[in-house]
Amino acid sequence: MVKWRNSDQEQSTALLGLIGYPLGHSWSAGYFNEKFRSAGDAESRYALFPLENPDELPGLLEKYPKLTGLNVTTPFKETIIPFLDELDETAGLIGAVNTIKVDREHGLIHTKGFNTDTTGFLQTIKDHTPQTDALILGTGGAAKAVAYALKEKNIPFKFVSRKKKGSGIISYQDLTFDVISNHLLIINATPLGMYPTTDYFPPIPYHFLACRHCLYDLIYNPEETIFLKRGKAMKTQTFNGLQMLINQAELSYQIFFENQPELPVQANNVPST
Repeated sequence: MVKWRNSDQEQSTALLGLIGYPLGHSWSAGYFNEKFRSAGDAESRYALFPLENPDELPGLLEKYPKLTGLNVTTPFKETIIPFLDELDETAGLIGAVNTIKVDREHGLIHTKGFNTDTTGFLQTIKDHTPQTDALILGTGGAAKAVAYALKEKNIPFKFVSRKKKGSGIISYQDLTFDVISNHLLIINATPLGMYPTTDYFPPIPYHFLACRHCLYDLIYNPEETIFLKRGKAMKTQTFNGLQMLINQAELSYQIFFENQPELPVQANNVPST
């Protein structure tokens, strides 16, 4: 974990970071700081700020007066919204935020929430997904971003949840052979399997999978979760969340620095730490 020091703040003109809890799995600091080094930017820094509650955001912004942008990860993508001043249209429609732009003027702080997960996901799946119905495992902020992206591609979907059922939401117990056979795209939008609890996995009936299926895991650490390993054992296509991480990070970078969008960076260029 990259820990921030006050001496670092004194040397920087732009401080960026990631909020969520826990953050031991995240590669974001390594990615952004390597990007700054490659660009010859010696004045920007990126750090991890593990917050236990979203209501700690105002205090964080007061403590670090050079903090101009934040990425948001589990479990705050939805619960951070009441603590923001404004949402862009997409984030408002999704109901989840993964990027915050912080503007400071005349002693006032203004925060605006964005969601780059949706476009990052769309850029990743555009050439790989079967044109079929999808199952989204989970109902949190990441799942909502995926759902918005699937709507953009006119892909019908159902949410799968452990705790609630309703319109468009089914339980893991409802995943019969027919359901799995008719939903060839299955996306894990839960934290099950994420480092350090890598022995966890979504409880879907893996024995119903076939080579026609595509399994997509938003998790990128580890690079291959048990969810993906079990899918691979059934000859399915598998994709992890690393390229999505890169895509959404690049989009966040453009929001932070208000530049024109760049082409997405390939996942093999991401630092391993």
